[in-house]
Amino acid sequence: MPHLTLHGVVKTYGQTRALDGAALELRGGEIHALMGENGAGKSTLIRILAGLEVPDAGQITLNGAPVTLTSPATAEGLGLRFLHQELQIVPALSVAENMHLAHPYPSYGLGLVRWGALRASAKAALQRLGISHINPTSTMGDLGPGDQMLTRIAATLVDTKGPRPWAYVLDEPTAALTGAEAERLFAALHTLRAAGHAILYVSHRMDEVLRLSDRVTVLRDGRHVSTKGRDQVNRDQIIQDMTGRDFATLYPPASAPKDGAPLLQVRGLQAGILRDIAFSVNAGEVLGLAGLSGSGRNHLLRALMGAVPRQGQVLVKGVQLGHSPAEAWSAGLAYVPRERRAEGLMLLHPLADTVALPHMPALSTAGFVRRSWIARLVARLAKSVRLKAQSQAQVAAELSGGNQQKVLFARALAGPPVVLLLDEPTRGVDVGAKFDIYATIRGLTAQGVGVVMVSSDLPELIGLCDRIGILQAGRLTQMLPAAGLTEGALLALCYEKEVA
Repeated sequence: MPHLTLHGVVKTYGQTRALDGAALELRGGEIHALMGENGAGKSTLIRILAGLEVPDAGQITLNGAPVTLTSPATAEGLGLRFLHQELQIVPALSVAENMHLAHPYPSYGLGLVRWGALRASAKAALQRLGISHINPTSTMGDLGPGDQMLTRIAATLVDTKGPRPWAYVLDEPTAALTGAEAERLFAALHTLRAAGHAILYVSHRMDEVLRLSDRVTVLRDGRHVSTKGRDQVNRDQIIQDMTGRDFATLYPPASAPKDGAPLLQVRGLQAGILRDIAFSVNAGEVLGLAGLSGSGRNHLLRALMGAVPRQGQVLVKGVQLGHSPAEAWSAGLAYVPRERRAEGLMLLHPLADTVALPHMPALSTAGFVRRSWIARLVARLAKSVRLKAQSQAQVAAELSGGNQQKVLFARALAGPPVVLLLDEPTRGVDVGAKFDIYATIRGLTAQGVGVVMVSSDLPELIGLCDRIGILQAGRLTQMLPAAGLTEGALLALCYEKEVA
């Protein structure tokens, strides 16, 4: 089977050494996980594999023979294929048409497409991947993210006269997928592995890595730390290799919720799918919200912030909240959205602008923004959330995912907040950034801040929350203590049929 090896790879950008002796080995018939904190060098190594960057030093061999990856075409010619979170699709075209975008359409000549042959070719490629539920005639934009990804993988199996793929690189492939979509992806990956393909699986999700991988390679600060077989690693060992720290537990100790009047009271809230939602949050408490996709858990936070129309009462420290995001921020509700790039960050502006935006009235006098005030505020908050950036003037788009998330946390802390609303707060960040975020949350609750947190990471909910509410089809069906819950028990509650 094919065997690709990278050894002693070095890549420097100016004064920054992104890779410093990195190593990686891909073998046919294997799923190989690549792990490391943001900034560890994973993205740079993938760009070298894709022919987008040329290393300054090191050796790359394929089946023992030296190769040079000088362009994406070279990488494709060697049988490497790359799938990213942002898939390149044409939503208005059919599945079959999208699958043939990189291949000649079957033709009668004179530009006349053989549509039946096109659809048959797409169907055959999907079947090679074990996929029967996707119709080649469906419009690509009508598919969910998981099926779009499966379609893009199947497109590489379309019969052509070009080089056949043998290795796939998937970068955070499940970040936008539901549980069912992820399961179908995993089944497809097992099919590819059984057929002799190699898969490089890049993910921050520890459970997926431990479940799927035959071997795990860890990078730290651009250096190769370890490559171990699945039976040689566990969660704690991978975390230690990634961070250089031995975490006895990922979740810092909790502080007991404080007695007194609730900070947040919700009564009879209705908004979209949500019906008759009622709960309260005390000072120092973390309230988790669990539920399946479509249960309304994310919509609830947006309704509390006034980002969607709502009915019912929302009281912060006993005072009725207004209906706009500006009023929510002013009242002490702070929000960290799920889609940080689309909903939270001003990507092409200095990170300081994102931090300051909801707080401009407090950072201005007589209508003039006080830049010196913003600078002092951002400097203090950046230290508080352990933000790593070149300066406050660095644009948010240049930061790693974990540091982009920390920018949103800094913005949320600037108020300061009375209640912090967190929607998937550690989505797409590495374990080191997760630990920093968990420490920030615990530090806030110790100061008496209330937290409402939505997360699809069930161990995260159990590890961080004092109570967990279960949402089903827009209704809050149960509220129970997190202590003593298991992941299986919590998942069962999410699936439990709603009592009429």
